[in-house]
Amino acid sequence: MSKTLSFLDKSFWITESDDNPKHVGCLQLLEMPEGAKSPEYVPAIYNEIKGFAKGTSPFNCVVKTVLGYPVGLSPVKHLNMDYHVQLHHIDDVSDRQNLDDFVAQLHAARLDPDKPLWQYHFIFDTNSSTYAIYAKVHHMYGDGATLVRWFQSCYVSASNNSEFTPIWAVKRLRHKRNDSTSFYKRLVSVGSAIKTGFDLLIILIRIFLKLLRVNPHYMPVPFSGTKTVLTGQVVAGRVVTTTDIDFKRVKALARRTRASANEILLCAFDIGVHRLLQDHGQVFKKALYTNMPINLRKPGEKTTGNKIAIVPVQLAHGDQDPYLRLRQIIINHRIVKHAAMRARPASFSGYTIVIQSLALVFEWLKISNVVKPIANILVSNIPGPRDTRYLKDSKLLACYPISTMTPGGGVNITLMTYAGVANVGIVCCNKNISTLKPLAGYVQEAFEMLEACIDNPRLRITDIGEHEESVPVSIVSEH
Repeated sequence: MSKTLSFLDKSFWITESDDNPKHVGCLQLLEMPEGAKSPEYVPAIYNEIKGFAKGTSPFNCVVKTVLGYPVGLSPVKHLNMDYHVQLHHIDDVSDRQNLDDFVAQLHAARLDPDKPLWQYHFIFDTNSSTYAIYAKVHHMYGDGATLVRWFQSCYVSASNNSEFTPIWAVKRLRHKRNDSTSFYKRLVSVGSAIKTGFDLLIILIRIFLKLLRVNPHYMPVPFSGTKTVLTGQVVAGRVVTTTDIDFKRVKALARRTRASANEILLCAFDIGVHRLLQDHGQVFKKALYTNMPINLRKPGEKTTGNKIAIVPVQLAHGDQDPYLRLRQIIINHRIVKHAAMRARPASFSGYTIVIQSLALVFEWLKISNVVKPIANILVSNIPGPRDTRYLKDSKLLACYPISTMTPGGGVNITLMTYAGVANVGIVCCNKNISTLKPLAGYVQEAFEMLEACIDNPRLRITDIGEHEESVPVSIVSEH
C-alpha cells in the first residue's frame, strides 16, 4: 500500500527538472577517534553502513505515478546500495573551499527518479583526522524540521563503537489511518475548509489593497523583489559555501536589542548579500526581500511530509547605522508574523502554494529572467541538538544544511544550530557567480559590526550601493 502525499509534497516532484533538482542536503564534518587512520577507518565505516541494505519508509520507497502525476510512495524489495551509499577520495578534507566545491558538484546532480530518493556520500583524504558525509534527500520526503529530527535520532550523545543504524534503516512509528470517518468529523472538515478559504481570500484582498497603496502595513506584494545577478531563471550548476556563527553571541545580542535571533541573523545576511552584489556592480534603489519559511506544525507534532508556509519579508534600506537597519527588519518581520498569527495555518500554506505555483509557472515558461522575483534570499533556521553527537566513535563537528533553489533564483541560506553554534550552508546558481566565499566573510563582518554598534553608535557600514530617490524637503526635515 502506497504512502499518501500532500499537494505540497507532490509539487516538489511535479516541478523538478535537471536545472532545478528538489532535494535538500547536509554536509557533516566528523572527527575520527584518536589513533585512527583515515585510509582504513573511513572505508571500514562506509562498508559497515553500506551493509544496511534493507530500508524503512520512506527511504525504501519510489514515487508511484499515473501519467507522470505522483499519487503516492510505493516500497521496493531491494535497494541498490552502490547507488545510495558512495565513497569519494579528495586531496584535502580540511581545505574548506575545496570541500565546498566538491559538495556543490554532488548537490547539483539530480536524484534518480526511478529509485528511492536519497544518497549518502562519504568523503575522505589520506592524512586528515576528519572526514565528511554529504547526504541528500528529496524534499517530498519531508521538510527541514522532519529531516533534522530523523538525522538527530541516528546520532548518540556519547562515543561508542557499538552498531550504528543509519537513517534509512531506522524503524519509525506509523500512524494508523482511521478509515471510518463519522458524519460529524466530515462536517467539521467541511467547515474548516470553508474558514480556510475565507482566510485565504482575506489575505489576497489585503495584498491587493496594499498594491493599491490603501493598506501599506501588510505583507509584501509578491513578485516585487529586486532583480540581481543572483535572481532569474534557475539553471544547472551550484555554488556552495559554509560558515559558522556563535549562536550564543547571537542570542545575547538579541536580548540586548529586544530582537529575535532570526532578526539578528536576517540583518547580518542582508548586509552581507548587499556587499556581495555590490562587488558585481549592483545598485539598490529599494530594499531586498527574503523568503521566510514558517513551520505550521503544532508544538510536539512529529508528522512527516511538508508542513510549511513560505512568505516574503522586506529587509532594510537607506540606513548605514546597522542598528537602525535591524529596527527596520524587526518591524517588517513582525508585520508578517502578525499576519500569520491572525490566519489559519492552512490558509497561510494555501497562500504559499498560490504564489509559489505562479513562480513555478514562470520557471516552466522560462520567463523568470523577465519577471521580478518573489524574494532575493531564502533564510531558514532549523533547531538542532544542543549537545555534542557521535556517529559510533566519530565526533560530529558540524552539520551544514544545503537546501534546494526556489523558482526565481537568489541565495538560499540555511542554518542549523548545533552545540551552541549556527552551522550555515549557503547555495546559489553558478551562472553569474563562481564563488560565495566572500559572502561568508561579509556575513561574519556584518554580525560583528552589529554587535559592536550597540556600544558605539558612531559605527557605520561602508557604502553598499544603496541609493535613495530624491524627495522634496519637508517642512519638518532636519536638513
